[in-house]
Amino acid sequence: MVREELNRYLYTLIQKGGSDLHIKAGNGVRIRINGILYKVEAPKQTREGVINLLKELLRSRFEEFVKNKEIDFSYKLDENYRFRANAFFQIDGPSLVMRVIPNKIPTIDEMGYPPVIRKFTKLERGLVLVTGVTGSGKSTTLAALINEINETQAKHIITIEDPVEFVHKDKKSLINQRSLGEDTLSFSRALRAALREDPDIILVGEMRDKETMEIALHAAETGHLVFSTLHTLDAKETLNRIIGIFPPEEQYRIRLVLASTLQGIISQRLVPTIDGKRTAAMEIMLKTPRIKELIMQGRDNEIKDALEEGKKVYGTQSFDQHLVDLVLANRVDEKVAMEYASSKDDFVLKLKQEKRSKGFSDSGSDSKIPIKDI
Repeated sequence: MVREELNRYLYTLIQKGGSDLHIKAGNGVRIRINGILYKVEAPKQTREGVINLLKELLRSRFEEFVKNKEIDFSYKLDENYRFRANAFFQIDGPSLVMRVIPNKIPTIDEMGYPPVIRKFTKLERGLVLVTGVTGSGKSTTLAALINEINETQAKHIITIEDPVEFVHKDKKSLINQRSLGEDTLSFSRALRAALREDPDIILVGEMRDKETMEIALHAAETGHLVFSTLHTLDAKETLNRIIGIFPPEEQYRIRLVLASTLQGIISQRLVPTIDGKRTAAMEIMLKTPRIKELIMQGRDNEIKDALEEGKKVYGTQSFDQHLVDLVLANRVDEKVAMEYASSKDDFVLKLKQEKRSKGFSDSGSDSKIPIKDI
């Protein structure tokens, strides 16, 4: 395969509204549209063909790929489209996965996020985490938050990413974006250096290890606003993941640090919408007096109830509460929302209660999501 052939597949992906391109040695080409993989008419990809393509794309970093057996990088198709890419070896040779990064930075309003999300852009210090499984839209949410700050505040923002995805242009803020492997050697190294670079806000693409977590917490403690991500399902699991990575003798100290510095957690899942697209269903935790107390006392099992009870006063919410809102706004089908709910029974009960309080009909929706082959 050559670059021109790759570009044709990428343009096909864009034209079909897809998110990911898959190229596998020993197999063909597939693209993902609204979460579903489809085969593309393409010749079988040989081991040698994919290797030659990666040599052309990676250039001086190809030896790094061969040594480490996988590599993250970015690829610019044209002035409008960039891609986050990962190449890796598998039993038949190398494979390549490329994800579309929209050229236009999304806004909070365009994405239809709950209005409470804006509170995170007005913070002066502390730690804000965006969590979810791979492909749940964490990078898009972070980009929207940074864009909001860039549009409205004069801040110095440093991002450390693997690789840089959304490229922000300086507006009111000054933004320095660093890519792992190209501009820095590790998250922890870049994060430690960032503390000496006069930042107001630091974005760490992912908190992968104990050292990075410790430095990020220190940065939040010393007056910086830190954004980062974790591959966790909800606020409770996020707290357990961070605390659990530290040895037992340090865990109480880390819990106290989190109670003090953790300003909020946005956990999200991408849910199919009635119009055949996808939207983020969000659990949103803000540091309220009760949340702080629950974290300090290790009562993590009570966090979900606290989020639901704080919806009207603080704007916090559980996944099921947001799914109810999405159904009532006619954005997500009731049956689909039930599949993505944390508790189907709780979701059904909440939906019925909200329908009654708002005067909606209590009958279920029979709308289906259209799925078409390409």
